Amino acid sequence: MEKVDLKKTLKHLYNPSTKAVEIVDVPEMNFLMIDGIGNPNTSEAFKNSIEALFSLAYTLKFISKKLPEARDYTVMPLEGLWWTQEIPFDIENKDCWQWTLMVMQPENVTKSLFDEALAQVQKKKNLLRYYSVRFESLKEGLCAQIMHKGPFSTEGRTIDVLHGFINESGHTIVGKHHEIYLSDPRKAQPENMKTILRQPIQTKL
Repeated sequence: MEKVDLKKTLKHLYNPSTKAVEIVDVPEMNFLMIDGIGNPNTSEAFKNSIEALFSLAYTLKFISKKLPEARDYTVMPLEGLWWTQEIPFDIENKDCWQWTLMVMQPENVTKSLFDEALAQVQKKKNLLRYYSVRFESLKEGLCAQIMHKGPFSTEGRTIDVLHGFINESGHTIVGKHHEIYLSDPRKAQPENMKTILRQPIQTKL
């Protein structure tokens, strides 16, 4: 059975340059999503949300492999939408951060498969936040994005580059700050970590 890697299929969305901001048109895609608020470095809800997301994501992968039209795929990386009351996103005041954590799903994964996975996880695992995960589509449309290489603590400089490009290219920031985590911080050296920084935009009126 061939394994599909959507990071490669959607390379223009999941492998941007580290040197220059790019503008992409992000289509509607399906995600597992879960919401929360607070500092991701200290929040137990944040940790429990990630555990619940990936338990469901891997359960869906195994269900997909057993379907009559079996499909195998690589589970996609963790993504996060981040926002505060201020626009653009205030990166300093972590306690006020609101977030939606997400894992993108291939087209063959449906709401009914999600419901099946949810029932399986409920029976097998004692996850604190699995009941808060939902299956939902998201269409961001026009976005600017760039790859940040390095620890999370140095993202500010890359975000400044991203926002500067948006302003200079005749666009304005709309929607929520979006990050895609391509590296596992438990395994990767901080200087080698890769995080996609994405921001929905619109043309200035």
